[in-house]
Amino acid sequence: MHLADDVLIQESVREPEQFAPLFDRHAVAIHRYLARRIGAPADDLLAETFLIAFRRRAAYQPLGLEVRPWLFGIATNVLHRHVRQEERHYRALARAAREQAAPHDDERADERVDAAALRADLAAALARLKPGDRDALLLLAYAQLSYAEIATTLGIPLGTVRSRINRARKVTRAVLAVAMPSEGER
Repeated sequence: MHLADDVLIQESVREPEQFAPLFDRHAVAIHRYLARRIGAPADDLLAETFLIAFRRRAAYQPLGLEVRPWLFGIATNVLHRHVRQEERHYRALARAAREQAAPHDDERADERVDAAALRADLAAALARLKPGDRDALLLLAYAQLSYAEIATTLGIPLGTVRSRINRARKVTRAVLAVAMPSEGER
């Protein structure tokens, strides 16, 4: 017998194992959505989505809202929280790099200060990027993936990868140009 989703949620309040079929029915679609939005972290975000849904199952009220959109809503909120955490991480890296830029008493002090400032500015630029642009740029820079591999990884067309990387480069160049003026501008 195939029970409706809302019935399964109600049953799972008394018998938690009744929640498992909801995962079986909807995990692939939720994962596909998350993977298209965020790439590799989709597995972790999927697990978090269903953990939250499981914890909130007693509060679920159908009231015209099917289980599937409820799950997508939870997944979207989890995704947004993840993106905010990533942005905070890059801002923290920027602050930490600036704090480490204190001069030392040796001949390479200026080089270290410039390098630390550059890291701070780069982290700040990364924090300003749209999540999709940041993902594409970091897959290129950190993972050294080709544009085609990035397209496959993010599940987007090759042209979209080119656009995202182009936008990301423009933002980072602009931030770095302001932060590190050329010799003639100093």
